[in-house]
Amino acid sequence: MSKTPFSAQQVAQWNEDGYLLIPQLFSSEEIDLLLKIAKSDKELIGRAAGRKDTQGGVSKLSLRNDLYDDTYSAFVRCHRVVNRIEQLLEDEVYHFHHKMMLKEPYVGGAWEWHQDYGYWYANSACLYPDMGSCLIAIDRATKDNGCLQVLRGSHKIGRINHGAVAGQAGAEMERVDAAMKHHELVHCAMEPGTALFFHANTLHRSDQNKSPNSRWSLIGCYNTKHNDPIKDVPTGHPHYSPMERWDDSRVLETAKREWAMKQRTGVAGVAGVAGGAA
Repeated sequence: MSKTPFSAQQVAQWNEDGYLLIPQLFSSEEIDLLLKIAKSDKELIGRAAGRKDTQGGVSKLSLRNDLYDDTYSAFVRCHRVVNRIEQLLEDEVYHFHHKMMLKEPYVGGAWEWHQDYGYWYANSACLYPDMGSCLIAIDRATKDNGCLQVLRGSHKIGRINHGAVAGQAGAEMERVDAAMKHHELVHCAMEPGTALFFHANTLHRSDQNKSPNSRWSLIGCYNTKHNDPIKDVPTGHPHYSPMERWDDSRVLETAKREWAMKQRTGVAGVAGVAGGAA
């Protein structure tokens, strides 16, 4: 994997739009195994935290601050993700956290308008918005099941103040309403294996899932080396340390090994703990 996998045109698009959609970044075999592992992971499901939206719906997420020798970690630390986010953020990155988003059929709640840096500025003591995420679609994401929505180019606005919105932290709606007059609303429909890279200041949200289809996704969140948090914080998001990157082949190898173990033992693998949303 090249250390500069994006073309100059793609980098320019990122700088202009604040996000990039990359179809088929992961194979159907890799995604199928990830889905099987996650669906059978009783700890993941049992420890998922609910976040209520303004309509009373609840979305669930399970977050981890640490990387392990498991399938979730293999996805977020592989070269095809890490090299790309480093190229976009123009610095060495480290793993900030990763999370499984569990938007269930008919009951999966909405995520209100927010910027990830709105959380991370207040709760993670990061001085700069030089951070980003990679959302990997596990299920097909559509308008019907609450795919991610972004305001194209809204990262240029800068950080918007955030406050309590139902059970979530949401962006100040006066600013969001004004931003919607200037920035195109894009529904990010995604096939399984598609990856969405987005800037920490990009405004995004998602609707409730009123369809019969789940919308699960895995999000890796990354901070730049120069943006080390200025103090320790209760969320436990880590300070900078060099991240061990894995060859792309280890994604499938790890997933096959973990799924085979589950089939032999019937024991669910390790799971998540709690943070920002999509």
